[in-house]
Amino acid sequence: MKMTVMLSLLGIGILVAVLSFAKPGLFMSDEEQRLIEAVAKNNLATVRELVNAGTNVNVQDTRGRTALLAAVEGHHLDSAKVLLDAGADVNLQDDKMDSPLLLAGAEGTVDIMKLILQAKPDFTLYNRFGGTALVPAAERGHVEMVELLVNTTVDIDHVNHLGWTALLEAIVLSDGGPRHQHIVQLLVDAGADIYIVDHEGVTPLGHARQKGFHEIVKMLESVETK
Repeated sequence: MKMTVMLSLLGIGILVAVLSFAKPGLFMSDEEQRLIEAVAKNNLATVRELVNAGTNVNVQDTRGRTALLAAVEGHHLDSAKVLLDAGADVNLQDDKMDSPLLLAGAEGTVDIMKLILQAKPDFTLYNRFGGTALVPAAERGHVEMVELLVNTTVDIDHVNHLGWTALLEAIVLSDGGPRHQHIVQLLVDAGADIYIVDHEGVTPLGHARQKGFHEIVKMLESVETK
């Protein structure tokens, strides 16, 4: 009898251990799977039907992706609104460390980001490069997104794993054109520290000079002389 009990307990222990290491999505219901698929395909009617039926909006698939993250990927505003109204978590990260907040910043989906910000997201969660939502927005030239984010509590001077702030990325990884000039001005006006150096000890002004970004050089030099 004791041996049977011990074997049963051992089996339960093994099962618990397996489940604790199981990837998200392995035990999704058909409805949960349908929800993520419907969002990805922008099938709003099905999204509403499944949400109204009580389907878990925060379930994660085998990539760690939630339905809301799928909505951000596809730029599906209406689906995102349905999910957020149903309590979708804006902070859950997938296998690539993307969250709805972080991906919206990188994708420049301003209308979805406005909804996400109403849910009071966690700005201390970072992407796989150690960056905030602001850093890729600045690098990719998403002017409206940068304008939106600099008016939140996001750390404007956060340094990612590459040693770059949003201001540095807007210079180092850009062509210095009008959109990035605008972004540099937005960051500077919002109080970005122009003296933070990268891993090589180069400032934003130093990079702008090296790349021949004359308009950006003038902006940064004007800040230095104040």
